[in-house]
Amino acid sequence: MDSNPPVPRLRKYVLLLQCFVWITFCLIVWRLNCLQIRIIHPPPNPKPVPRNNTTSSTISVFDMGISVEEWERIQKSLDWPSPDQEITQLILSTSPAHSTFSIVRLKKSYKVGENISVIITARDHNNHLKTHGGDFFKAKLFNSGLKANVYGEVVDHRNGTYSVELLLPWEGQAQVFVRLEHSSEVVQILKKHRDSSFPRSHYIGHFEGLGPDEKRIREAVQCNIKWGAEGSWRRGNCCCEYKDIKTAMVWQCERPKILPCDKLVYHSKGSLENPLNLFEKQFFAKPLTNVPITGDKQIINVLPNTAGIGTMERCRSGLTTPIPAGFYFKDVWKSFVCNTQQFSSAQMGNCLKEKIVYMMGDSTTRQWFEFFEKTVPGLRRMNLHTPRMAGPLMAVELKNNIIIHWRPHGVPLRFTIMPMTDLPFIANEIDKIAGGPHVVVVFTIVAHLVFHPVTFFVHKVAKIRQSVVALLSRAPETTVVIKSGNTAGLKDIFQSDWYALQLNTVIQEMFRDINGVIYFDVWQMTSCHYSTENVHPAPVVIANEINMFLSYVCPAYIQTQPQ
Repeated sequence: MDSNPPVPRLRKYVLLLQCFVWITFCLIVWRLNCLQIRIIHPPPNPKPVPRNNTTSSTISVFDMGISVEEWERIQKSLDWPSPDQEITQLILSTSPAHSTFSIVRLKKSYKVGENISVIITARDHNNHLKTHGGDFFKAKLFNSGLKANVYGEVVDHRNGTYSVELLLPWEGQAQVFVRLEHSSEVVQILKKHRDSSFPRSHYIGHFEGLGPDEKRIREAVQCNIKWGAEGSWRRGNCCCEYKDIKTAMVWQCERPKILPCDKLVYHSKGSLENPLNLFEKQFFAKPLTNVPITGDKQIINVLPNTAGIGTMERCRSGLTTPIPAGFYFKDVWKSFVCNTQQFSSAQMGNCLKEKIVYMMGDSTTRQWFEFFEKTVPGLRRMNLHTPRMAGPLMAVELKNNIIIHWRPHGVPLRFTIMPMTDLPFIANEIDKIAGGPHVVVVFTIVAHLVFHPVTFFVHKVAKIRQSVVALLSRAPETTVVIKSGNTAGLKDIFQSDWYALQLNTVIQEMFRDINGVIYFDVWQMTSCHYSTENVHPAPVVIANEINMFLSYVCPAYIQTQPQ
């Protein structure tokens, strides 16, 4: 018998073997192709942060710590008209030399309490009418002889014209004053760079510790906020990160060459970095910035009015801030918010009797501390062995048991060198305060935040708000005052008043529904006064701010004093 298998069966085995070899070959080829694809097209590396990224869209409402609805409200409150096309020529921007104002239907005389209407017309350097809004004008009424001034809000009609309603609050004469702080084209540049990740302000972290040879060494590196997943910048061997648990704020420093990250001891301001290109810089030239515009210079005659103006409302939380919020007359601020008093030195001491005042923020609240130190009888500064200008500071008056604290807010802060331990965040400091009827808390947080994105400011304010709400919940009789940011002397890419005005709007919006909080608007007080605008207001302005502040702290005291 033939032992060979049948031919059909053999052919079947051969076919099966061929199929197996073909399938194996295909699998090998497929696998090699896959490997080849992975080699040729590796996963993209994380992109570095652009040096002039013009959007902060990567920041979410979760990052800011607020709701979608609140962010929409904030954005609406910050809405500012802008040119309908990209800036291409300086000559097409708003010109202070060709822009004018006029008083509508000027009468021979008015009575105290009446208003006048002013129209502002914006023109470019060709003397052509502007067709869009967005210019940053400031307006006021003044009488130099009477040292009288009142603020006027400029309303943008988004077509190149603006209007102002100016109250006539004093008897005598008055004149209108209007200035162009920034053209709409400059505001567009300001907004672009504010919302950018470009770090206009740098800071320095000072590390100290023992080196490899056991000798004490010091290293200084650049630091900044880390805002967003990638942060504001990346440099060198980045980075040491310091995250605050309560506020979720992340401070970032370049890694020192020798010392470890835990040796960060001191903080100080660093350099400023200008993001403007040569074309943009033209728009910030002095002849174009913060310049009075021409208009009706007629003297306005104001007659007395037996009806009078003003309010007898007791100063308290929950009051709205009208426009104008008050006016200066003979260098004394007359408030339209509530009934205020000019406190003598002795009355200040009586008002602050048995009070603990916690002041936090920047050097504008330090000005308040210094005013009290010089004015309240018996109040003496304690030697805390801290820098005189940087603090923290404390003053006491033993007879009436008065204690006044001041300390700067946490980073980012452009101060002289000082220990990191002396720079706690406002939210954390408020959490440490028990509160009560004898406690006054006042803070401001604008001047040093204008260098950073508005989304970061929202985040900071949201954390402070949480702490304020908790404080008023455990101690509702605590007096809590928010001092707004004031106008400043600088009108540039770093500290424009437009930045401060926007941040003031944010903090007003975020605290508008918080019962028990007093919003103290010093913007109007500094914007309309005749003294030269400065980030540190003139002493006469500080004195009026203090009188207004004490009118909230001691409203019942006012009622008992002869008027």
